[in-house]
Amino acid sequence: MAKGFNRGPAMGGNPMMAQLQKLQRQMAEAQEKLAQETVSATAGGGAIKVTMTGDQKCTGVEIDPDFLKETDAEMLQDMLLTAVNLALDKSRELQEKMMGPLAGGLPF
Repeated sequence: MAKGFNRGPAMGGNPMMAQLQKLQRQMAEAQEKLAQETVSATAGGGAIKVTMTGDQKCTGVEIDPDFLKETDAEMLQDMLLTAVNLALDKSRELQEKMMGPLAGGLPF
């Protein structure tokens, strides 16, 4: 093995390993923040609202009762699907915004 290669902590440690550990801590913190952040999306002119966390868990679905009086099951399904997909897109954008800069810190 080459001299100085893979030195332990007593001999100065590995700077790349320290950087990776720091990045790992930052990513864990960002993931915790994502789990607390929420985004919302609406469909049907606001008749349906879906709320989702930054780690893509659905936390709420609201449907305007008046919308139910005027619609059929197929339209309701389409609007729900639209709102869920929009909320997922927003959640992914939030995730990219928070996690993207960390990926730039990888030493590879």
